[in-house]
Amino acid sequence: MPYTDHDDDPAGFGSGDDQRQDKGKHLATNKTDTNEQQCDFDEPGIAPSLNESLSAPTATDTDNDSIEPDRWTDDEGYAESTSTRYLSSIASDIRRGVEENGRLYAAYGMHKQWLPIDDEELDRNDLQHYKFTLLLGNRLFICPVPSDPQKILDLGTGSGIWAIEVADMFPSAEVIGVDLAPTQPNLIPPNLSFEIDDIENDWLWGENKFDFIHARELIMAIRDWPRLFRQAKRALKPGAYLQLGASVPLFSSDDDTLPKDSAYLETAQIFFDMSAKVGVSGMEPLSWTKYLEEEGYEDIVQKMYKIPTNPWPKDERLKRIGALELTHYRDGIMNVFARGYKDILGGDQTYFQVLMARARNEVVNRNMHSWVPYSYVVYAKKPSILS
Repeated sequence: MPYTDHDDDPAGFGSGDDQRQDKGKHLATNKTDTNEQQCDFDEPGIAPSLNESLSAPTATDTDNDSIEPDRWTDDEGYAESTSTRYLSSIASDIRRGVEENGRLYAAYGMHKQWLPIDDEELDRNDLQHYKFTLLLGNRLFICPVPSDPQKILDLGTGSGIWAIEVADMFPSAEVIGVDLAPTQPNLIPPNLSFEIDDIENDWLWGENKFDFIHARELIMAIRDWPRLFRQAKRALKPGAYLQLGASVPLFSSDDDTLPKDSAYLETAQIFFDMSAKVGVSGMEPLSWTKYLEEEGYEDIVQKMYKIPTNPWPKDERLKRIGALELTHYRDGIMNVFARGYKDILGGDQTYFQVLMARARNEVVNRNMHSWVPYSYVVYAKKPSILS
């Protein structure tokens, strides 16, 4: 499908790197695994303290419930070539933003934004996309979607890579990606458009419009999930699905090879402390199913996928996922903390730099068989018959 140059976009999007639309295209199919079943999880509580064990619920329906570690003859960790530079460079002309400490942040939105919007963050965003797509079995989504959807909405579209690929998958559908800043490319499929808006504001798309609404990794962004689900339900067509995904850094290991006093675990606690203090708790994905049920959704399914911390698994697919996660943590995790650690927690930057150096040294150890839960992939249906 030829791509359309949206340089005359009235929203004022800057010219992006035209190579972005070619990255990882057609990684997914629209087949849904009908054998997937719902996972049950305990109600979330307060973020665990550093004196407690950070642990994730055990999945019962994934293809990597118990990951077999590979055998290693050394403890040198993973090669330096895991830098995101092995992915093609991504650049975008960001016209709007606030520069702070050498990073660029969105100037628009109801609340102060804690994640940057510059090229380094867009690198992280695209790296995450490849990792999550591979984790889901080369699929962009796992919920039931009609074979010919007419309208799809991507919340918090970021670099726009998911929206671009789903627009290629469904050329008959009008796809809308929405975010706080114009960080997406302007060479895009003709059935795709990007909008600047804050999804915590009142939605203006109307009722019963979308065949599918997607949201992924809205880290430290949403303060009122029930309201978001309420607005999504209103915008969905009867019988249409909402799918969400989030990584929750409840780092764990199945064989107790993750030390309880590791710096890696302490960085997770810092994330929970930061998110709780600004009212966007990192534990909220554990409450999604409850919120969706309270809002009247049906057929609610929750799944949890394990993301290996580094390429320690024997399975080749999981090894690749682990390599991507290692790159993400070593080269991209500072994006999450860049603005918040000092501003939110008043933390000592020297201590944090030392902590991160320790954590980076830990995560390359392939004898540490740790993993991150990518959640909490949850999908739910708007009732087909409205009450």
